[in-house]
This record gives sequence, C-alpha cells and structure tokens, in this order.
Amino acid sequence: MSRTAHGRLVITISLTFFGVVNLVWLGLPFGMAILWSLVDPQHPWSYPDLFPPVLSFHRWQLVWENTALPEALFNSYTLAPVVAGVSLLLSLPTAYAFGRLNFRGRAVAEMLTLIPLVMPGMITAIFFSAMLMKLKISNPFIGIVLGHTVLTLPYSIRIMSAGFKAVPQDLIDASRDLGAGYWGTFSNAYLPLLKPSFLAALIFCLVKSLEEFSIAYVLGAPDFITVPTILYTFLGYAFVRPDAAVVSMILAIPSVVLMLIIEKLLKGNYLAQSTGKA
Repeated sequence: MSRTAHGRLVITISLTFFGVVNLVWLGLPFGMAILWSLVDPQHPWSYPDLFPPVLSFHRWQLVWENTALPEALFNSYTLAPVVAGVSLLLSLPTAYAFGRLNFRGRAVAEMLTLIPLVMPGMITAIFFSAMLMKLKISNPFIGIVLGHTVLTLPYSIRIMSAGFKAVPQDLIDASRDLGAGYWGTFSNAYLPLLKPSFLAALIFCLVKSLEEFSIAYVLGAPDFITVPTILYTFLGYAFVRPDAAVVSMILAIPSVVLMLIIEKLLKGNYLAQSTGKA
C-alpha cells in the first residue's frame, strides 16, 4: 500500500470513528430528548414501541402553562448577559498581563486562575453562600451574578489572554510610532484583532451562566429560580421524563445555537482580519 493510500485510509478510519462516537455520545441522547419532549400526554410512549405513537407540542404547552418556566427563562436570560459583561470587564487587566507582559510567577498566577474550574460546584456554592452571608448580601440576583462571575472568569481570562497574545507587536509599535497614545493604540491596534476574542468570551460566559445549577440553586431557591433549577426538580422524586425533556431542550437548544453563531462569526472575523477586509 502506498503512503498516499495509507494516509487516506487513516483519515477515513479517524473520521468514521469520530462520527460514530459523536452519534452515540451526542446524537442519540439529543434525539431521544427531542422524541420524549414531543410525546403526546394522551398517548404514552412505552415498550415495545420503537417510536412515540403520536407526536405533538402539547407537552410543551403544559410545561409552559403549569410550571414556573416563564419566570425561570426571564431570570436566566437576565442573569447571563450581566454575568458575561461583568466577567469580560474584570478579565481584561489580568488577560492583558498574561498575554503581553513577562513577569516572575506568571505561570503560577495562570494556574491559580483555574482553581474555580477544579472545585466541585456544590462545595463552591455552599462556601460562597456563607461568604455572602458574612458580607450581608441577601439579594439573590446580586449573589448569583457574583457567583457566576467567579465561575466564568477563568474562561474569559484564558480566551482574552490568547487574544492579547495574538496581536502582533509590530502593529503596536507602528501605532505608537505614529503618535497614538494608550487609548489610540488600544482602539487601532488591539481592538480590531480582539473582536473575535471579545465575542468568544461573551458567548462562552453567557452559555456557562445559562447552564450553571449549583450556585443558582443554593443562592436562589426557592424564591429565585432559573432554567437549570427547574430541570433538576424534574429529575427528583416527581420525575416525569417528557417534562424533563422539554426543559432540557429549552436549556440546550439556545446553547447550541449560540455556539454555532460564535463558530461562524469567529471564522468570518479571523478571515477578515487576516485579509484586511471588513
């Protein structure tokens, strides 16, 4: 077998394996959730039926009318943009230091910023709630925003530091040689190339806040509910699979759409920056 044919075989096997793994790991659970969310309440789906006997959106209507889902959606989509914006603003100084400056202990500092990612979510939520009580912060919205910001900062710092690191030094030097000050250098040299990183950090923090459960549950329940907290109530003793499937779809579909949008926009932005075209 020639080297070219061997390379094609390896690529074919790799792509086939990748497709099968994604089908089993993502496609089947997502497909099952869609089917369960469309099960008609008057026609239950049970063994040995391979597919639901009747499909309808009646279950969606029931969940919308008989649960606190509208309130949870409002809370989630009010929290997430605030968290994304605060996290991005707070991450800029640290991201600039990691991306553009050389200083002693930078590797240790970068590692320390990842601590919120390795701590179990429920433990973080419990100790964070105790800290908020000592600070006399009782507003659940403010508490959850602070907690979600702590959890999303590592992602924002990593994404933005990579963006700052990718800005060519020659472009910065040229801007300064032309007489630009700090703001002029940032707006003309940094900002155009940082737009993809800004967008990635914002959407990533948005999705992370929308999906976070532990802090939202510990600090908000039962008065302040989000979509993940409603979903977990459906997974308790009163487990109703179709209802849980509906809420999971409402939680998952926006996240998938946002990730597809960011992938498309990032490709377009990087292409525009590399070719010099808007």
